[in-house]
Amino acid sequence: MAEEIGKIEKPEAESFKGRRKIYLVPLLFAGPDAPAEYIEKLDRYWSQVGEHIVKLEASIGKVKRIFHELITQSGEDGLRVLEKLNQSSFQITSEKCRQGAVIEALDDKELADELMDWERFLMAGFVSQKVAGIVSEFYTEASKKRYEHMTKRIDETLQDGEASILFIRERHSVQFPSGIDVFSVSPPALDDIYRWVRDRASQGQGEQ
Repeated sequence: MAEEIGKIEKPEAESFKGRRKIYLVPLLFAGPDAPAEYIEKLDRYWSQVGEHIVKLEASIGKVKRIFHELITQSGEDGLRVLEKLNQSSFQITSEKCRQGAVIEALDDKELADELMDWERFLMAGFVSQKVAGIVSEFYTEASKKRYEHMTKRIDETLQDGEASILFIRERHSVQFPSGIDVFSVSPPALDDIYRWVRDRASQGQGEQ
């Protein structure tokens, strides 16, 4: 179960020494046509994420490894890919790497590509329920294998006593290995984004 970062006190933090730790960060993107209002909220979110990670490091442990969804290479190669993928998480990651952390390959390229292809089929829609069921089954199986790969990578890479960051979309299915403490990074700006998305959806339904 993920811990609330605001509830961690120093005496309690001592108990995490020697244990593996993940600072779990919801991965948010902005498309090329995203409204300026959303971009402003997203910038504030990432700024608060950086601040929260600094607080976690001060109380629980410095980040030694960084895992990021869709990154299939470690080290400098992974950083170069991340720079093109998401500037906000790249800024945090590159800063931590300058402080001694290492970005680790998390995703499997073949599985990630397969999953995206099945997603495209699902989004296109179907006339045949039989075909829809077959594609859904393949999508579910590819997703399961992908998240199992992520779990294995984290378990094999994160060493005893180390703290790490995991950037991943919220609706993930990673089953964290036993013996790893997970701390959710959920700054106030995240609730603001949820509220904004809900309001936009309600306005759209009202117009319809």
